[in-house]
Amino acid sequence: MSNHQTGAIAPGGRKLEGAPVAPARRLPLAWVGIVPFALFALLFLILPTAKIVIGAFQTPDGGFTLDNIQGLFTDSILKAYWISIRISLASAALGCLIGFGIATAFVLGGLPQWIRGPLMTFSGVASNFAGVPLAFAFLATLGPVGLITLFLKTNFGVDLRMLGFNLLSFWGLTLTYLFFQIPLMILIITPALDGLKREWREAAEILGATGGQYWRMVAFPILLPSILGTLALLFANAFGAVATAIALTGSSLSIVPILLYAQIRGDVLGNPHLGYALAFGMIVVTGIANALYIWLRARSERWLK
Repeated sequence: MSNHQTGAIAPGGRKLEGAPVAPARRLPLAWVGIVPFALFALLFLILPTAKIVIGAFQTPDGGFTLDNIQGLFTDSILKAYWISIRISLASAALGCLIGFGIATAFVLGGLPQWIRGPLMTFSGVASNFAGVPLAFAFLATLGPVGLITLFLKTNFGVDLRMLGFNLLSFWGLTLTYLFFQIPLMILIITPALDGLKREWREAAEILGATGGQYWRMVAFPILLPSILGTLALLFANAFGAVATAIALTGSSLSIVPILLYAQIRGDVLGNPHLGYALAFGMIVVTGIANALYIWLRARSERWLK
């Protein structure tokens, strides 16, 4: 008989042997481990997002209005969104192209295995290196009096500014974003490249396919959802980058994060609720990009399992 059975008391006070007793309920301690994460997400993600969404449809006195959303369709704000989208697309496309080439070289290109560890470690660090330190690093390197700028001008007579390069510009900001876009691409695409089965290439070679045909007809179609998904993620990553853009360009480049900063920093001319609307628009754009990434990632995992 089970050990969970124990004595019970009959109505007359007589003890009944062998009657089962329901086990006492215990608090599932496994859930305690996610409490810090849940609190962190609630305080710094869910509640601020809800505040932004609600504030985008409010007047300063708390009433409902669509004026803030309509304010997004002014020429200056639409131009800012367009510049931000172009910078995000450019940095995402270049980051995907360069990162894919690097990852392919050390995963499938026959490079020594010892290269992989340091490269992945650097990619993990560099993909999170942004904000003021990244802006300072590029200003110190490629700024008007940066190390490389002065070196080229002093030793070779090459003036980058005379050639049209300006770090505080569209391509300057795009180049700066590549510092964290390329490593992020490497981190995400490497598992997909590892998932390419050797049997697929061997089968293609047995059937007479060349290396180019294998990549065009087998490998690339399998990797395409991962590449497109990563492109969407890199776009969202660049579109939401605020600190780097502000620290690098200040007000010289009119992009959405800088307009948002100008509206919510507390100046007399600022309109916090228009800032909420700007942030709401950024949430919509990055939300679409992230949803696309999740969908494409799920499609790619079906092949790579």
